[in-house]
Amino acid sequence: MTTAVQSYRVTPARVLRSEWHKLRTLRSTWVNLAATGVLTLGMGVGISAAYDGTGEGGLDPVVFVLLGTQFATVTLAVLGILATAGEYSTGQIRATMTAVPSRLPVLWSKAAVLAAVAFPLCLWTNLLTFPLAQAFLTDTDQSAALGDPGVLRGLAGNAAALTLLAVTALGIGAVTRSVPLAIGAYIGIVMVVPEVLAMLPYDVVDDAVRYFPSQALQSLTTAQPSPGEATPGAALLALLLWTAAALAAAAASLKRRDV
Repeated sequence: MTTAVQSYRVTPARVLRSEWHKLRTLRSTWVNLAATGVLTLGMGVGISAAYDGTGEGGLDPVVFVLLGTQFATVTLAVLGILATAGEYSTGQIRATMTAVPSRLPVLWSKAAVLAAVAFPLCLWTNLLTFPLAQAFLTDTDQSAALGDPGVLRGLAGNAAALTLLAVTALGIGAVTRSVPLAIGAYIGIVMVVPEVLAMLPYDVVDDAVRYFPSQALQSLTTAQPSPGEATPGAALLALLLWTAAALAAAAASLKRRDV
């Protein structure tokens, strides 16, 4: 009897494997991942093909090519929210927490699995989109090569930022336990609040807005950050803190509230 109990004990590896199984078997996972890749690639190539080279300049070439990742900030966030809040809407969370009564390993495993899926997808999509888009940008002000200073860092930084935003959304989903409410909270924090704060005539507010998620994403995407933006290192640190705060709030919620 003891041997049987030991063979089926809860371990981090088993929790991780369970969360990977749940994520990969959901149709919504593949829909959101496909939308992320297709929209990033399609917009990058489409905008570049239509660009006539008469722009005023000043827009970073990596940001220009990766304009489609604006959609990825939503599609990947929805995927993260469905991984947590989606389980509450279906009632599956009761079975999950019964199997893992300590609860927190479930949260860490969900975050790890999501990050392990999102980062490679975003990175390889960016690495494919950039050279394809640049084929249409020769002899324009947006022409650049993968070997140019800051380009690879910008492509990788964009992938890292999108991954952290997705994990942040996962944490928000665990706190709100509602898909619509989590999506609204995510959009408010990432897209609405910085725009509202930017209208306030205070320098300290302008400085703070630089480190909000959407602005940090742009700073990490640029090959050559402009003087008014946060440095890539500071932007990455800011996003890590946003993600840590969301996961900490989610962890506190899981430990204190009933399922």
